[in-house]
Amino acid sequence: MEQTINPATSAHAVLRPRMAVTVVAIALLAWALVACFFAVDVTEFGLVTRFGSVVRVVREPGLHIKAPFDTVVSVDRRLTFSRPGQAEYLTVDKKNIVAESLVTWRVADPERYLVTLATRSEADPRLADVMLGEVGSVLGTHPAASLIAPDGNSQRFRDIVGEIRERVAAYARTAYGIDVIDVELLRLSLPEQNRIPVFERMKAERGKMAKEYRTAGELQGRKIIAQADREKTHIESEAYSQAQRVKAEGDAEATRIYSAAFSRNPSFYKFLRTLQAYEKFMDENTTLFLPANSEVLRVLGPLPRQGAATPSHQYATTKTHDPAQPGTEEESMPLARHSAEPERRPR
Repeated sequence: MEQTINPATSAHAVLRPRMAVTVVAIALLAWALVACFFAVDVTEFGLVTRFGSVVRVVREPGLHIKAPFDTVVSVDRRLTFSRPGQAEYLTVDKKNIVAESLVTWRVADPERYLVTLATRSEADPRLADVMLGEVGSVLGTHPAASLIAPDGNSQRFRDIVGEIRERVAAYARTAYGIDVIDVELLRLSLPEQNRIPVFERMKAERGKMAKEYRTAGELQGRKIIAQADREKTHIESEAYSQAQRVKAEGDAEATRIYSAAFSRNPSFYKFLRTLQAYEKFMDENTTLFLPANSEVLRVLGPLPRQGAATPSHQYATTKTHDPAQPGTEEESMPLARHSAEPERRPR
């Protein structure tokens, strides 16, 4: 019995594999087109590898083309840092120093970096080993006083840190393709068994410096005081000479005025000077014995009556009052005047 073959069915069976091949080819072409393009970020390097080998390094950010079967490895190009742990080192004068360091770095040769380290987790311990070795090597050639300087000379410490930086940068660049930007010694301390004697020595050195500063300050203070005393003496001498000159001029002017006044009325001037003299040395407890013809009594006494004779034995006496002995007061005698009465003639 013969089977009847439908031409439409046979044509459909032939086209189906062709369609599948076409779809696969289109899919492969789309994948190839997509795989040929890759983007590089501004913070990364793009390393194009082919079967494990680096074909080229893409440093510019943007969209780039590669072979579909190539692989792109991204390497971080940003600035980063590593912080090794504390370590104890021995200085040239056989003293132990505990140092903690910090290194700042970035990838300079991405191809070398990918071959030797590849990842950040591998880079940190390698850099820590380099740092510990170079720090110990440099500190072993310097005394501890260069690191802990009581005189405040920080240049020696910066020179030591600069030497460590140069050594670490030279090794890391050639070995790992890393550019070391900076190296710092964050902390320097002493082991517990060495802290007390070192601190005592530091206190003694600081005390010596303080004593020198105090001595210099006292010397400077004495110089300032001596200079001030010299200036004071000079000012006082000038002031005294000027005062004496002014005083002499005043005395001369006063003498001139006194002379002019005396020449104008000599009797009144003499009387005024006498009163001024009595005013200076007389008080209520002073007893004076004055002759009757003294100027004061002559001026202050009453005028004689007309027709009376001039007294021949006129005098004044007073007695001193002693305030320390009460009850011994005596009345002061008034001026004794003997009036010259005319003698009676016998009839």
